[in-house]
Amino acid sequence: MEAAVRQRFAKLKTTWHERQRRLWAAVEAKSVGYGGVSLVHRATGISRRAIHAGLKELAAVGSFPPQRVRRPGAGRWKLTKIQEGVAGALDALVEPTARGDPQSPLRWTCKSLRHLARALREQGFQISHQTVADLLHEADYSLQANRKTLEGNNHPDRDAQFNYINQKVKAFQRRDQPVISIDTKKKELIGNFRNGGREWRPQGKPIPVKVHDFKDQELGKGIPYGVFDMTHNEAWVSVGIDHDTAEFAAPTILQWWRRMGAKRFPQATEILITADSGGSNSARSRLWKVALQALADHTGLKVTVAHFPPGTSKWNKIEHRLFCHITQNWRGRPLASHEIMVKLIGSTTTRTGLRVKAALDRRCYPDGKKVSDDELAQVKLHRARFHGDWNYSIKPHLRKKL
Repeated sequence: MEAAVRQRFAKLKTTWHERQRRLWAAVEAKSVGYGGVSLVHRATGISRRAIHAGLKELAAVGSFPPQRVRRPGAGRWKLTKIQEGVAGALDALVEPTARGDPQSPLRWTCKSLRHLARALREQGFQISHQTVADLLHEADYSLQANRKTLEGNNHPDRDAQFNYINQKVKAFQRRDQPVISIDTKKKELIGNFRNGGREWRPQGKPIPVKVHDFKDQELGKGIPYGVFDMTHNEAWVSVGIDHDTAEFAAPTILQWWRRMGAKRFPQATEILITADSGGSNSARSRLWKVALQALADHTGLKVTVAHFPPGTSKWNKIEHRLFCHITQNWRGRPLASHEIMVKLIGSTTTRTGLRVKAALDRRCYPDGKKVSDDELAQVKLHRARFHGDWNYSIKPHLRKKL
């Protein structure tokens, strides 16, 4: 229905003056019923305030002279033109505590409109809570009810950790120090297996694939481990063939640094890594910290790590800034070989300028490796005052970069 409204508006909008557009939008909204104002607003861009004004005019026929039409461009200017920076200030208030699945096209906030308006007024902007609502709708926010996820219980310090990570990221970026988001994408079967999604093909000629998804013992699986540069919208992905361990994760970060990061940050002295709390880069893994020490020694960089709280892996930037686009790029295509997987990952792009490099890592990384107390003691580990189990730094033994 929204698409139909959009099509009708596109055909007729150039022939209408302001009042005709307003009344037409009101008629369309009224015909839809509940939710009609929002639907017409999304489809046409006509403001909710104008649509409601049209509904009032329809309800009070004769109270408005039919010949009265404002000249084009008349009326109050948009607040974003009068007060530059208000949209950015509002987004800065909302972003650190944004709620919901970040892969959704909509974002939402738990802060009330009046609280946001009050905070903006304290920054010197003249704005009402209703205008805040209009700006949030324009930025694709919507008000959502609480909803439990299947990923685990909320940690009591979850929001505080989100704020801590947000502040750390901004501080590193202000000093022009690298900030990366890391994670392992879902392991994929390699071979002529069905891959989700659809791709344009001649009608009636889909790509034939195997009926059963039994692992090919010769080809095995592909394990994509990603490193996303949050400042430059660039990424490196190593595709492993053995096990997803800390000894696979840390060398992948090292590959990103050698192939991409060192050129982007020639004056870097430290690096911030944001990661989940589980998997190969688990906050509790001894092997992960030993592998990070090797990374620090090879690069000469102080390595700072900030883990997302348990049950919040979908908030990791790499999930919705890289992995979702890789999935879209190879949709409907069987990953017949590791080389095909690497090429599909490396050719992933977005309209916002995402750039990805990928390579195959054929080395073996045995799992189940134990780290002794003596080995752990060699790690120059410094835990932060706030949640040292999630936030810590590792200094290199050697100051000079290799």
